[in-house]
Amino acid sequence: MFFKSITTDNGSEFLDFTNVKQRGTDVYFAHPYASWERPVNERHNGLLRRYIPKGVSIENFSPKQVLFFADELNGRPPKRLGYRTPEELFDDFLDSVYAA
Repeated sequence: MFFKSITTDNGSEFLDFTNVKQRGTDVYFAHPYASWERPVNERHNGLLRRYIPKGVSIENFSPKQVLFFADELNGRPPKRLGYRTPEELFDDFLDSVYAA
């Protein structure tokens, strides 16, 4: 299990997420029009808008560009992670799994 929980909206693209519970990850579905229930997601949406403005299709960008945007966002060391990047924490987690 890599994720303790996932919070998503009620979009049809997330219908199969109920199967994730069988793998030990809790799934929470936010209420419609309740963006405050997913603050981290909303924050990342805002950051992504620096690269892909609202109203512009992601299809206008190459897969390489989109990957670059994701790498830039995931490379930010947020305060809530002790100013460490998600990649650093994931690497530490994998090291602890392999050491066990």
